[in-house]
Amino acid sequence: MLWDILYVVFGLIIGLVIGFLIARKLMKKELKKNPPINEQMIRTMMSSMGRTPSQKQVNQMMKQMNKFM
Repeated sequence: MLWDILYVVFGLIIGLVIGFLIARKLMKKELKKNPPINEQMIRTMMSSMGRTPSQKQVNQMMKQMNKFM
C-alpha cells in the first residue's frame, strides 16, 4: 500500500520535471523563431520618445534584448 503511493508520488514528480523541461525548450525555440520585438519596433518606440535612433543604437538594444532570451 505504501509503495503504491510512493510510486504515484515519484511518477508525478518525474512527470512534472520532464514536462517543465520540454515546455521550456519549446518556448525558447518559439521565442528564437518569433522574437517578441524587432528592429522596426525599437525604431518606432525611440521615435515616439522624440529620438531618431542610429543603426548602432538599434543594434545595441537588439543585443540587450537577445541577451535575456
